[in-house]
Amino acid sequence: MSKLTPKPGIMDITPYVGGESAITGVDRVIKLASNEGAFGPSPKAREALQEMAGKAHRYPDGGCSKLRKALSEKYSIKMDQIVCGAGSDELITMICRAYAGPGDEVLFSQHGFLMYAISAKSVGATPVQAPETNLTASVDALLSKVNEKTRLLFIANPNNPTGTFLNSQEMKRLHAGLPKETILVIDAAYAEYVETSAYNAGAELVENNDNVVMLRTFSKIHALGGLRVGWGYFPPAIADVMNRVRNPFNVSSAAQEAAVAALADDAFAEKSRKHNDEWLRWTTKEIRALGLDVPDSLGNFVLVRFPMTAGKTAEEADAFLKKKGIITRRMVPYGLPDALRITIGLEDEMKSVVDALREFVG
Repeated sequence: MSKLTPKPGIMDITPYVGGESAITGVDRVIKLASNEGAFGPSPKAREALQEMAGKAHRYPDGGCSKLRKALSEKYSIKMDQIVCGAGSDELITMICRAYAGPGDEVLFSQHGFLMYAISAKSVGATPVQAPETNLTASVDALLSKVNEKTRLLFIANPNNPTGTFLNSQEMKRLHAGLPKETILVIDAAYAEYVETSAYNAGAELVENNDNVVMLRTFSKIHALGGLRVGWGYFPPAIADVMNRVRNPFNVSSAAQEAAVAALADDAFAEKSRKHNDEWLRWTTKEIRALGLDVPDSLGNFVLVRFPMTAGKTAEEADAFLKKKGIITRRMVPYGLPDALRITIGLEDEMKSVVDALREFVG
């Protein structure tokens, strides 16, 4: 038999593995592994899903017109420059498909989201990492890696899994240092959690430039991760390209309707944001008091770093927490073998994880 050989780069991919959801032999699991919304979807989104049940035989609106209109009105941006996807993951892949390939490079920071490298390899491009400074993307380090092969530069802001961010001035400086042939992709999945005036999600840069993209998602503060719906704001020419390469019905009807409803539920989003602010601060303070390193985070999670001392490592902490029915996320694939990422969940969940860590630390 002939050997069927996939395209270059495919076999170099380490498949993405999502956070675990179950522990054998444990009935009540506290899942804090995937940065999911603490309260689940808003009541309005749940109602919209129920109403869609009898219409599942109909194809969705391929252009996501209702959702794009709602996004345009919500954020005061141009509807025809919005493209929706099955999560922002799909949009990352689409951008790589459209603008990168063999011989090209896709650049991102050292502890950036795993999908950047996976998507780059899937199209035969070469992923390139730039070192970070204090777990924060370095503009100078990123620009030092840019060359004539650099087609895309992905920057998660705030970053997952570190929770750190670049302020608006640093983002402008990053873009100013790029050649016009390189596209800056700002992955702002956690933008809704950020309240500092030093931050900008990226829409302004998109409006004023031809080579900047902003990606957003409904998986975090809107808690619709299971429906897979994200969106991006693109310069007109790139939006046109995205609509040519995307699948015709890439966002389901249920996802579209739930997203529109979630977007309109300001009270629920504000409740989620305030809850996250309170318990992010509390969790950070309590875990630091145990002697563990927790960088400041602007997302709905904390990164907890453990010593490499036998009996006190991140790997052993993870195993200990699982025995307590608590699932967090090991950060080995992100180059942080000494760390766990812990999502901000409900009040009792955060108290349980802090109590368990207190017992582990001893």
